Amino acid sequence: MINKQQRVKLKNGEIEMAKVESFELDHDLVKAPYVRQAGYEVHETGAIVTKFDLRFVQPNQDALPTGAMHTLEHLLAINIRDYVDGVIDLSPMGCRTGFYMICWGEHTPEEIAVALEKVLQIVLETTVVPATTAKECGNYRDHSLFGAKEYAKQVLAAGISRDPFTRTV
Repeated sequence: MINKQQRVKLKNGEIEMAKVESFELDHDLVKAPYVRQAGYEVHETGAIVTKFDLRFVQPNQDALPTGAMHTLEHLLAINIRDYVDGVIDLSPMGCRTGFYMICWGEHTPEEIAVALEKVLQIVLETTVVPATTAKECGNYRDHSLFGAKEYAKQVLAAGISRDPFTRTV
């Protein structure tokens, strides 16, 4: 059930839909690559969940090819857990410009950016992509380690900003 504070009215005033944080972000103003805290939820029990936007390429100007993105997803999902406690999920964005990462607890963009830099270095050293059999992966044929490495190089060369609107590396 959507509460009234989460609802927004469309122009015709007849249909209401849930407010989605990423649809509120002005994608024309952000400056990729960056790490952004995209959400923060505190459950009534006190449990905290934090969502991060790990943006690799500039929205509406570039997109990660699916093979590179898929391989990055595997490598990031496996390796980021060595540097960030409480990772629940790391998933590609539908627009193919980056990833969302959801974690238990409180984390800062600085902490996540440092971890992401370390993991992208691991991507550059990787020779075998894990979990790429039909049993382990739902689209096991669509991977590109070469592409993943190229985008890892690109992000590392540009530096990962800790602010989505101002390049602070």
